[in-house]
Amino acid sequence: MDGSIVPGESGCHGGRETLMEAARAAGKSESMDRLMTDYPRGPHDQPQSMCPAFGALRVGLRMRRTATILSGSACCVYGLTFTSHFYGARRTVGYVPFNSETLVKGQLFEDIREAVYQTAKPADYDTVVVINLCVPTASGVPLDRLPKQIDGVRVIGIDVPGFGVPTHAEAKDVLAGAMLRYARTEAEQGPVARPSKMQSMPTVSLIGELFPADPPSIGALLAPMGLAVAPQTPCREWRDLYAALDCRVAAAVHPFYTAAIREFRAAGRPVVGSGPVGVEGTAAWLDAIGAAANVARADIDAAKARALPAIEAALAANPIHARITVSGYEGSELLVARLLIEAGAEVPYVGTACPRTEWAEADREWLAARGTHVQFRASLEQDMAAMMDVRPDLAAGTTPLVQKAKELGIPALYFTNMVSARPLFGAAGAASLAGIIAAQTRGAPRFTQMVNFFEGVGVKDTAGYGWTDKPQEPAGARERYKRQREAKARATEAVGH
Repeated sequence: MDGSIVPGESGCHGGRETLMEAARAAGKSESMDRLMTDYPRGPHDQPQSMCPAFGALRVGLRMRRTATILSGSACCVYGLTFTSHFYGARRTVGYVPFNSETLVKGQLFEDIREAVYQTAKPADYDTVVVINLCVPTASGVPLDRLPKQIDGVRVIGIDVPGFGVPTHAEAKDVLAGAMLRYARTEAEQGPVARPSKMQSMPTVSLIGELFPADPPSIGALLAPMGLAVAPQTPCREWRDLYAALDCRVAAAVHPFYTAAIREFRAAGRPVVGSGPVGVEGTAAWLDAIGAAANVARADIDAAKARALPAIEAALAANPIHARITVSGYEGSELLVARLLIEAGAEVPYVGTACPRTEWAEADREWLAARGTHVQFRASLEQDMAAMMDVRPDLAAGTTPLVQKAKELGIPALYFTNMVSARPLFGAAGAASLAGIIAAQTRGAPRFTQMVNFFEGVGVKDTAGYGWTDKPQEPAGARERYKRQREAKARATEAVGH
């Protein structure tokens, strides 16, 4: 650590390039190179979203017997812990405070080390996760020097700076990949704890956070092929990591989990992209999974014969006759668009904050063949421009896009809470998504009525409480305040001399 970034000087608002240079100068070149390779950016700086570190924090908070300690500026830690409570984590988040002196002198690392020793109690935890935020990363706080385990409690230290990880979705992968690497190393060295749920059949590991009803649905699709679903990544407890790695095939349902996919490959597991959405998507996915798992052709055909008619019937019973734009940062945007199109919708634009990877290529090609423009690393401005150009019957997107859509009288729904919080795969996904889309598009006349009724209210000079017309400026006020500012400036200058 050379203390090149300290609170009160450049700080965490010093700019991405400044912080990146500081991190490299402080010995973090290898870590930064890995982040830049795993999570490449688009033509703009990076997508607009919440602090990326929340993704890694979320993964740790959702795991049993896992403690999380944050190392970063107090304002950042406050925001992250507030968000964790908002999402109902009900879990303590550790924090190691620092100031300019402890950061520059290297005392912060010693404080972190002490906090880890105090936390790593085998009776309470299996794992302690330490997350460096922007300032400690840029200052070179070396979490790799922490002990790998204390009294049997694993210790994992990761750098998740906002200037190095573009989105909170990818920050999930940073921690998920680090945990898989640790668990894989343990399994290679000898016997490990038995997973809580052992499958009697070969398994498929699902990569990505899915709606709780989706893994069982996918399990039903796989059963005719003699396959079951392994614990999904990110996992809910440490022992599940062993079961996830001990799969026949890994399915990159969310295609941005680069670090996690690397660990499955290192364990010798083939990886398949896309997911079982709609009739065509499900058929192609079952074919790919069956081929990767060396399943007999007859069994693959049996699985398709069992699954596809039910999905086709669900789509036929819930047709969508609407033009829809889709945007978000979950990683499932392309899959959702595929399902909407199979249900009859026109989807001219899909924007995702996630990067383009080989695991999303099949979906991108399928959508492009049907006239859909897919924008990876989409910015809010690109999503809004597409929405205003297309003027869809429904816009599914992020909070600010939904707000803008409603101002324009366009029905809209928040992708994360309204789309990701429902089944997506199999017949259940087809019926669920179509139902909410139909309900939202029926509200178009109501939105038009509201926009017309409130036209001109609360905008420009009428913004704020109590105003009915343009506020009148007192005569001579501008000149009076100008003279006061000039006099104050002259007085300050005189005192300075």
